[in-house]
Amino acid sequence: MGFEVNTGDEQLLFKKEYDPARAAGGGIFGADDLRTEHMDVATPFGNLKATAWSFDGIRITYSEVGLDRPAELDWKGDDELITMHFNLEGRVSMSDERMPGNFELSGNQHNMFYGREASGKMRFDGSVMRSFLVQLSKDSYIRIAKDGNDAIRQFSEKIMSGNPVAFSNTNLDIDIRLHNCIRSVLGCQYTDALKRMFFFSRTIEMLVLQADAFDKAFNVGPQYIRSDYDRERIFFARDFLLKNIDSPPTLSQLAREAGLNEFKLKKGFRETFNKTVFEYLSDIRLGNAKASLSDPNRSVTDIACELGYSSVQHFSTAFKKKFGVSPSKMK
Repeated sequence: MGFEVNTGDEQLLFKKEYDPARAAGGGIFGADDLRTEHMDVATPFGNLKATAWSFDGIRITYSEVGLDRPAELDWKGDDELITMHFNLEGRVSMSDERMPGNFELSGNQHNMFYGREASGKMRFDGSVMRSFLVQLSKDSYIRIAKDGNDAIRQFSEKIMSGNPVAFSNTNLDIDIRLHNCIRSVLGCQYTDALKRMFFFSRTIEMLVLQADAFDKAFNVGPQYIRSDYDRERIFFARDFLLKNIDSPPTLSQLAREAGLNEFKLKKGFRETFNKTVFEYLSDIRLGNAKASLSDPNRSVTDIACELGYSSVQHFSTAFKKKFGVSPSKMK
């Protein structure tokens, strides 16, 4: 059967079947060359657009859903999968008849799940949903995760029992390292074999970053962000900063926009993203610059000016400190 999604009145919205011939080489997603699929599906609730890349028992999917109203959908599948779920925007709640309780991911949260021959419900709230999934066949996951830390080993032991399970009962915020990793996948300029190799390396990196994040979270609790309101205000500050990346606000302006005092903004931002406000901004700028350098029609000077650096020298110094090579050499 593969995987399918229906409305509450059993109207089929989406169905994906996997070819057994491909499965023989690398799990349900096959082991031949990287395959790219684009989807644009109209539903009674809005429009779904998605791009998926599959290779070596791995499937990476980025989806955007524009909703006219909240929607509750039924899903079922008979494939044994490990899913790294990064919910970028909106809120989604999921239930599985074989798992205790529901799982809800708010915007900017992530978790990892294992399931097989399962069915359940998905509820989408809000007008826009954006998600990034990395799904692995069981064999691919075991091959990649065999030398992981204690958190990964414990999750792998639960997988071997064959019962659906979440990596953690608590979701975590997507930090800047994971955001940059996701952005690098979506902005990948490589083609063919190099693209497949790049996606494979990023799959491993995201698994490592997820495991590391949960490992640290198990031992350290929040000190400054202890309420949902404070958390929402920190993410508002982050989003406001990114929307104004060409002309960023001062710290006091950003605190005023977010409705927080400067102390809580500074401490809460570092606690949430493991970066100061302007370290975060610098990392985003430099990540954008690195992607832009692959365009042969754009000069280092143009990129430095576009990203708001006061001089090419300032840009080059920051870039070399971040990536270990000057932008001119990378270009």
